[in-house]
Amino acid sequence: MSVDDSRAAIDLIEQGFDRASGAPLVAGNEVRLLRDAGENYPAWLEAIAAARRTIHFESYIIHDDEVGRQFAEALSARARAGVRVRVIYDWLGAVGKTSRGFWRDLRESGVEVRCFNPPSLTSAVGLLSRDHRKMLAVDGEIGFVTGLCVGRYWVGDPARGLDPWRDTGIALRGPAVADLERAFAWMWALAGAPLPVGEAPAREATPPAGDVAVRVIASLPGTAELYRLDQLIAAAARRTLWLTDAYFVGTTAYVQSLRAAARDGVDVRLLVPGASDIWILRGLSRAGYRPLLEAGVRVYEWNGSMLHAKTAVADGRWARVGSTNLNLQSWIGNWELDVAVEHPGFAGQMERMYLDDLGHATEIVLTARARVERTTPAHPPRRGRRPGSAGRAAAGAVSLGSAVGAAMTGRRVLGPAEARIMGAAGVALLVLGLLALFWPRVLAVPLGVLALLLAANLLIRALRLHRARVAGARPRPSPAVRGRRGRRAGGSG
Repeated sequence: MSVDDSRAAIDLIEQGFDRASGAPLVAGNEVRLLRDAGENYPAWLEAIAAARRTIHFESYIIHDDEVGRQFAEALSARARAGVRVRVIYDWLGAVGKTSRGFWRDLRESGVEVRCFNPPSLTSAVGLLSRDHRKMLAVDGEIGFVTGLCVGRYWVGDPARGLDPWRDTGIALRGPAVADLERAFAWMWALAGAPLPVGEAPAREATPPAGDVAVRVIASLPGTAELYRLDQLIAAAARRTLWLTDAYFVGTTAYVQSLRAAARDGVDVRLLVPGASDIWILRGLSRAGYRPLLEAGVRVYEWNGSMLHAKTAVADGRWARVGSTNLNLQSWIGNWELDVAVEHPGFAGQMERMYLDDLGHATEIVLTARARVERTTPAHPPRRGRRPGSAGRAAAGAVSLGSAVGAAMTGRRVLGPAEARIMGAAGVALLVLGLLALFWPRVLAVPLGVLALLLAANLLIRALRLHRARVAGARPRPSPAVRGRRGRRAGGSG
């Protein structure tokens, strides 16, 4: 292949990345890799303390514990000093984890706080789509994108023998910080009045801070930008594709992409938790090991406390860090935020971190009898359940529904790894059938309540549309639609 042909092939791949992700490649940035809360939290607090104009903080969960209160105090102090501090939290993420008093104290100190997507009769089904992003931007100069929420789980408790959760984030300086600010502005507008015109920094007005090119991928429900990009990366990888994911429930299409890469000689590895805070997701992840192992994909389970990171690195050149898990809920159902980095130096750091992580993991293998088993772990995983996310449980339900639907319709061939899913679904349907026959009220009451909620949803929407037509006004679109319109109008930067 000639030099011109090679350049044309690279340009074609880059064009595919642009179109799949909906995010342009932005040059001139500095990116710093941050591991665990021990490196992330101090960097966040330092940036908050140095803020002069604005702090934009968005997190799926902010726990009302000693860690959450430390951040609340830091944000409140800057608000009292005259800095415009804005915080977005997700309603579902906060349920059972953060008190009303926590948010009240923040507001009373001058912090502007918005709750994203609380329950509404006009959006009963939309409750499943969540703001799963985790980011911080300060003064339009420095930004952080991460998998970490805020809470003691990420710090650990040595006195009780609890290790910190394993997680990964980045610190970003340069023109791409404007893309982070714009992503926050979209979410702020979805939860209320938009930011003042002209406040968001312009990418073109931000001076270069380094030589790293990145894409800021702000995913919206139903758009599947990162899903398409992840499949493109799997197709484009030539030597290595190393993945870390907290709640892996791969779709058939994505699993086939990984299998095809492995069979073509690519070193494909997947690192997942050995002990998950969502027990049903752990079972579904393990149910999908066999087709990966049969194709040559190497699968590892983390031996420490919870592995919560969502990262990828390919061919020592391309890497991704952010909030998106490898499951349908994250790919298609949520608002997510990730940064894809195209730089050999940063990818090399990611590879070294990955190999270090594998030193604390156990490889899963197929035995001579074709059984999926763990090799002897150097550090056995610590068991125990912690409060999880309904959004992640929804991802398991989607995977379960996909497998059961395939069994009922015959639209695809089911593998042996899905036997456990079929068995669980069969037992669940058997229980439902017995309840319907012998205790019909147990099913009739929740179905009736659901029907009433959906009816109220439709009637309220119909009334609003009718009033808007009479008044000659345009109806207000849903949050997801508003987000798509805003992005089409403003672009990715």
